[in-house]
Amino acid sequence: MAIARFPSTVLDCPDPAVLAAFYGALLDWTADVSEDWAEIRADYGQSICFQKVEPYPPPKWPSTDKPQQAHLDVVVDDLDEAEAAVIALGAVRHEFQPGSTFRVFLDPAGHPFCLCAD
Repeated sequence: MAIARFPSTVLDCPDPAVLAAFYGALLDWTADVSEDWAEIRADYGQSICFQKVEPYPPPKWPSTDKPQQAHLDVVVDDLDEAEAAVIALGAVRHEFQPGSTFRVFLDPAGHPFCLCAD
């Protein structure tokens, strides 16, 4: 028997509402936002949480000075279409692209995330 259930990924950030809106739109999940905490949740229960941290030091990927700490990989049908969509949501394509079957972006708080070809 498991000791716990329903694990969540929690990302530190300067503004939880901004990241909840970004990832909520990316995944089409429902957001629940308070001042220092936000959460997005799929209909089937999976969630990602965002915690306010001040001061917030964003990761400096691929440098190890401030490592990426954690990142999300999401599967997409079309890399070009998905790239345009996440940029419209506020993501920035990272200048360093180490592969051809995925693309690295930074979310509005500077966390790296990857769009991965299906």
